[in-house]
Amino acid sequence: MSVAAIGIICKAPQPGRSKTRLATAIGEVAASELSACFLRDVAAAIEAVPEALGRRGYGVYAPAGAEHIMRQLLPAGFGLLLQAGDDLGHVLFGATRALLDAGHDSVLLVNGDSPTLPTRLLVQAVETLREPGDRMVLGPASDGGYYLIGLKHPHKHLFTQIAWGTETVARSTCERAAEIGLAATQLPEWYDVDDVETLRWLQEELSGHSTRFRAGGFAPASRAFLNAAPQIGS
Repeated sequence: MSVAAIGIICKAPQPGRSKTRLATAIGEVAASELSACFLRDVAAAIEAVPEALGRRGYGVYAPAGAEHIMRQLLPAGFGLLLQAGDDLGHVLFGATRALLDAGHDSVLLVNGDSPTLPTRLLVQAVETLREPGDRMVLGPASDGGYYLIGLKHPHKHLFTQIAWGTETVARSTCERAAEIGLAATQLPEWYDVDDVETLRWLQEELSGHSTRFRAGGFAPASRAFLNAAPQIGS
């Protein structure tokens, strides 16, 4: 049976090291706790992908030595893969190659900062990658990056000469795919929670008042945390 690897790119939540942009507004401890909630919710979205489709979740984490933190956060069936290096391009390429080498037929790498990521988008990505021929699936994020990249082969060109952290990331990645003749499918846009503005987007979505993002995941861990601390993000 074909099994897709779905890896969450993440840092182990630790005060002072997690969600640093958000921490300047809500404090280091709250930012770390919220980051942990995000990871639980993204993992739950992966677990909701039907097993019959063939999938296994992974935490693609940093830093080394934080395995105990990741084990507490992620479902028991998840594997752990230490990130390869500090550069995001190296991390993404290394994880793609390692998970394909482990025998998976395809790899999806998802952002750990999208707690309401709809499971349906993960299902759509896996089903698209199962179509004949080599291809890439990309989930563009509202900030110009991407919340998901899916591949069947480790194409290093997709991760080189990319201005990570800028609004050109998704566009540049599609240009790289075109340069090597790789078919590309784009999923609907979603968002990452990285700062106070996107935290408000999350709060609006969870309260049912978002005009931009609808039909997202329930995000139970993030929802419970924010309900218990209503002053956060206000």
